[in-house]
Amino acid sequence: MAPIPGIRLADLARELNMSAADLIKALADLGVEASGPTAVIDKATADDVRALFVKADSGKVAEVAADATVKDIATAIGIQANVAQKKLMEMNELVAINQRLTRALADRLAAAYGFTLKIKTEEKPVAAVVHKHRSPSGTAQSRPPVVTIMGHVDHGKTTLLDAIRKTNVVGGEFGGITQHIGAYQVEMEHNGESRKITFLDTPGHKAFTAMRARGASVTDIIILVVAADDGIMPQTVEAINHAQASGAPMIVAINKMDKPDARPDRIKQQLTEHNLVVEEYGGEVIAVPLSAKTGEGIKDLLDYILLVADVEDLKADPSGHANGTIIEAQIVAGRGAVATVLVQSGTLRVGDCVVAGLTYGKVKAMTNERGEKLVKATPATPVEVLGLNAAPSAGDTVEVVKNEKEARQVAERRQQKARANLHSGPAKRMTIADMSRQMQDGDIKDLALVVKGDVQGSVEAVVGQLHELEANKKETEVRLNIKYSGVGSINESDVLYAESTGAIVLGFNVKTETGAQRAAERDGVDVRTYNIIYDLVADMDAAMKGLLTPIYEESPLGRAEVRQAFRTPKGIIIAGCYVNDGKLQRGAQVRVHRGRDLLFTGKIDTLRRIKDDVREVATGYECGVTLADYNVGFEPGDVLECFEMKVVART
Repeated sequence: MAPIPGIRLADLARELNMSAADLIKALADLGVEASGPTAVIDKATADDVRALFVKADSGKVAEVAADATVKDIATAIGIQANVAQKKLMEMNELVAINQRLTRALADRLAAAYGFTLKIKTEEKPVAAVVHKHRSPSGTAQSRPPVVTIMGHVDHGKTTLLDAIRKTNVVGGEFGGITQHIGAYQVEMEHNGESRKITFLDTPGHKAFTAMRARGASVTDIIILVVAADDGIMPQTVEAINHAQASGAPMIVAINKMDKPDARPDRIKQQLTEHNLVVEEYGGEVIAVPLSAKTGEGIKDLLDYILLVADVEDLKADPSGHANGTIIEAQIVAGRGAVATVLVQSGTLRVGDCVVAGLTYGKVKAMTNERGEKLVKATPATPVEVLGLNAAPSAGDTVEVVKNEKEARQVAERRQQKARANLHSGPAKRMTIADMSRQMQDGDIKDLALVVKGDVQGSVEAVVGQLHELEANKKETEVRLNIKYSGVGSINESDVLYAESTGAIVLGFNVKTETGAQRAAERDGVDVRTYNIIYDLVADMDAAMKGLLTPIYEESPLGRAEVRQAFRTPKGIIIAGCYVNDGKLQRGAQVRVHRGRDLLFTGKIDTLRRIKDDVREVATGYECGVTLADYNVGFEPGDVLECFEMKVVART
C-alpha cells in the first residue's frame, strides 16, 4: 500500500514543541477537524500551522487580560480595533469590537501580526478581614478597637455616643434618628496611658438595616444598647442576629438606668432567649448598666471595651500601603465624591492613588469627624476622603496602588467584569426548588430558614413542626437551621437578613410588604407564604425528600398582529408585525392564533426593528419576527401572543 501523503499530528506536535491537544485546537480554529494524535493532515495544512506558530514565536509579546476583547488585543499589539476586526473577518470570524475572544482565537489574531499573547495574572483580592491581621514578621502593632453601637430605635445609641464624645451629635440629626453611619474616634486615659477607640454609630431604625449590617461587617467589638425600661424589641433582635453573624464579641449596654421603671434583671432574662447569657448567669456576655443621660456607668463600659480589645490582641501593620473599607460615600456639590474610609492596615496618606471597588482616584484631602485636616491615617482610623472619580459602594475595599494609571486600569478591569456578570445575570440564590433538585442528586444540604408568623403561638408551632420534621427525616441528611423567627409581616429587613445568610423566608398567616417583595425579586431571595400549617410542613417534607416541584404561572407580555409575511431564499419564515399591546421580547414564549385556532406555541427566535436585532419591541412599533421551529407560515391578521412563565410561591 502506498504511504499516505502528509504528516501525522503527533509528529507535527513534536516538531513545534507543543502538545497534540493544543495542536488539535489550533487546527479546529483553522477549520480542520482531527480525530486524534494519529490523524494525518496534508502538507499544505501543516505548512499553514508551521507558519502560524513560527510567526507567533517572533519574540514580540502582547500582555492582555484573560477576558480580553478585540479592542483590548488591538491596543496591546498597536493597531486600530477596526483593523483587527477586518483581520478576523479574513479568518471567517465575524465578531464585534467589544466582544471577548476565546484564547485560541485571540492567539491566532495576535500571531497574524507576529505577536505572542501573555495573559495578565489576576489581581490579588484584598483580604476580607485584614484588620485582625497578625504579621509573622513581628511588624504588627497594637491598634485601637473598632466598636459598633447597635440596637433598637430610641434606645439611646447616639445619646450614649454623644456622652462618650462629649459633643452634641443628636442635635444635628433629623428627627433625632441617626440616618447615616457615622465613624468617630475618641481618646481616653486607661491605666495611666492614652488609648483610642473607634466607634461606628449604626442607625437603629429598621429602614436602615442594610447600613447596620455593613457596620457589623468591619467591627471588632459590638455594643448592643437595650433600654432598661423597654426591653428587647424587634430591631434589637435584628441587631443581635447581625452581631452574631459577624462573629465579633458583644457587650450589652443596659441604658436608661436613671428611669424609675428600669428593670435590668428582666433584660438579662430576655437575653437568654436569644442565646446571650450574661456573666452573672454563668455566661460570657458582659452586661453594663449605665445611663447615657447622667453619665453613670460610661467609664465602666469604656474599660470593658479596652479589656476585650486587649484579650482579642488587636494588631495591624502600619507600614506599607493602606487597605481599608468604605463605610459610606456620597456626591457632595462643590466637593465631588466624598467617602468615609476606615483604614484597616497600612497607612493612608494624602497623595496616595487608591482603588475602591469600581472607582479610583488620588487622595486630595483627608479630614476626621471634627473636620480637621489630616496628612495620614493609621489603622483603625476613620477619615473622610476626597479625590475619587465617583462614589463607591459602602463595604467596598480600598487599596493603595503605585500610580493613578494603574488605579484606573484596575478599576476598568473590575468594571468590565461587573458588566460581564450583569450581562450573564445575577447569581441565583438557593431556593427550596433548588434544594429539592440537589437532594435528588444526593447532595447534603444545610437549609437556612427565616420564619415569620401572625402571633407568637403560630411561630412556636411552625418552628416546633419543622424541628420535628427534621428529627423524623434524618435519613435525608438535610439540616434545618432556623436563623431567625419572629412575629409580624415579612418586611425588607427580613429579606435583607435572609439574603446575607442564604436563608429562605417562610411566612405563616402573614403578608409580604411591597418593599420586601421588590427586595426579594432583586436579590433572588425565596419568599413563601402559607395559610395552612400542614401545607407548609408538607412542602418542607417534600423538599427534604427532593420531591418538591416548582409552580409556574403565566405572565402576559404583549400582543402583535401580523401585517405581512415573508420567506427568505433560505426558507426562513418572517412575520412583519405591529405591536398592539405590551411588548414582544426575544426568547420569550409565544402563541400564534389564526381566528379561533391555535396554530403554534414556541419561542421567539429573532426580533428585528428595521435592520437591527433588538431585545424587545414596545407598543406602537413595527418589527420582523421569526419563531423557532415554526414551518406553518403566516397570514395577515394572525395574532402573536407573547408571554413568560414565572415560578410563584406556594400559598
